[in-house]
Amino acid sequence: MSEDREQDKGENRDEESRPSSAAARRGRRASGRSSSRKGAGGESKDATAPKGRPTPSRDGRGERVSPFRKIGRFLREVVAELRKVIWPTRKQLLTYTAVVLVFVSIMVAFIAGLDLLFAQGVLQLFGN
Repeated sequence: MSEDREQDKGENRDEESRPSSAAARRGRRASGRSSSRKGAGGESKDATAPKGRPTPSRDGRGERVSPFRKIGRFLREVVAELRKVIWPTRKQLLTYTAVVLVFVSIMVAFIAGLDLLFAQGVLQLFGN
């Protein structure tokens, strides 16, 4: 019986330590974050940066970059994005190609049929 009372007390402690509302949970998370953001001097990183001003590297007055460096950076970013692409397997590629060719051939036949139908209608309407 005493073990049940200890378990009940343990459950009550967990319920008391847990925030009961969303606002309380956000406050608890924010208090945990602020202590982890402190720098070596004990100051918060947010306290050193003035609010409402852009960071120095993005204020538009940075150093000029040569066009060759811009092109090199662009190409590096293109390669990085291409590495993220999930390329299809050979089987998937053949399946997708077949689907596209069948769809295009059906659409060509449909448009050609409409063209012939309208051509016959114009000939019937205006004669030879």
